[in-house]
Amino acid sequence: MIETLWKWVWVSSGMLAEYLAFTSLVFLMLYVWRKKNIWYAKIQQRYPDNKQLKREIKYSVYSLFISGVVILLVSWANKHHWTQAYKPIDKYGWGYYVLSFFIMMIVHDTYFYWTHRLMHWKKIFKYVHLTHHLSTNPTPFSAQAFHPVEGLLQVGIIPVVAFTIPHHVSMITIFISYSTILNVMGHCGFEFFPKTFARHKIFKWHNAATHHNMHHKHFNNNFGLYFNFWDRVMKTNHPNYEAYHEKVVDEREQRKLTLKSAVLPTRKIEEPAEEYTDAVG
Repeated sequence: MIETLWKWVWVSSGMLAEYLAFTSLVFLMLYVWRKKNIWYAKIQQRYPDNKQLKREIKYSVYSLFISGVVILLVSWANKHHWTQAYKPIDKYGWGYYVLSFFIMMIVHDTYFYWTHRLMHWKKIFKYVHLTHHLSTNPTPFSAQAFHPVEGLLQVGIIPVVAFTIPHHVSMITIFISYSTILNVMGHCGFEFFPKTFARHKIFKWHNAATHHNMHHKHFNNNFGLYFNFWDRVMKTNHPNYEAYHEKVVDEREQRKLTLKSAVLPTRKIEEPAEEYTDAVG
């Protein structure tokens, strides 16, 4: 029993350390080190307060220690050959190895959409999902800031794919890593995609950061994770999603131009043409 508890603490602490290292790096790059140079891309032009950041980190700790329990159980099931994991890649070949990743993505996107909508049911929203929605202006740390019940529900996708989809043992790690990266970038609060992204005939099927940012701001629309399939089919996209995305990008580009004009050298009329001086002191 003590050995199992120690293994849980070890696995969970390792996951937490990796997660906080990544989210902290993203936060430092976007909100601290390059703030003046990249703030123009911030969707909501407000800086999160320390209270929000502390709350998000606290609930992330809860979520990742809960995730540790589930992952240990799946690992135990792997050892008993109860899951769909396999080891030799050539058992199904490299083609299926790559395909299994996209199958996991589709299954996860479906799982997330419908469990997400369930958590927005009025009878349980304030008890489970409200914790995550306290971050109306999300940051990279928001990605795993869940109430413990939601944390358990979110990590539930791991046993779902482990027991239903034949996969090489390494694919679960790749899938979790990619999911984490996309989740953090979706919550980072910055929009980097072009103006045409949300209406493009191909790219519109993948969500931009603005899509989930609107969900945190308005609550009752935009439930999808990776793809914009279920929101379109179920008509739960925010009615102004595409227009708002374009507005966000227009404002971003305007702020970018303003920033460039503020730091570019300006020629003094009274000096020779080849001499310049900075416009900013």
